[in-house]
Amino acid sequence: MAFLKAGPNRAKDSVARLKLQVAHLKNIQRLAAEGKLIVAGPFPDDQTIKGIFIFNVTTVEEARKLTATDPAIKAGSLVMELHPWYSSAALITIPATHAKIEKKNITD
Repeated sequence: MAFLKAGPNRAKDSVARLKLQVAHLKNIQRLAAEGKLIVAGPFPDDQTIKGIFIFNVTTVEEARKLTATDPAIKAGSLVMELHPWYSSAALITIPATHAKIEKKNITD
C-alpha cells in the first residue's frame, strides 16, 4: 500500500498542475490495465496525505519501482510512503467490477 503525500515541488500554476494531474491519471490507468494497481484514489480533505495506491505486487521494492514511473512522483509534486499490506484475495476483483459499473463521464 502506498500513501501519496504532498511533495516539496507542488506546482503553483494551474495549467502546470492540470497537465501533471492528467499525466498522473494516465499512469494510474496504465498500472491498473497491467494488473499492478488494484485501487487508487484521492482523499478529498486538504491534508498531507493526498491519496492511496493499493498494488498487486509481492514486494515493497516492486511497488517502489512502479511508483517511480508516476509523473507526479518524478516532478516531486507527490511522494510515496510504502508499506507492506495484506488484504482479502477478493480485492483483485475490483478492477473488473469497476469497469462494469463506472461512469464514463461525470454527467452519466
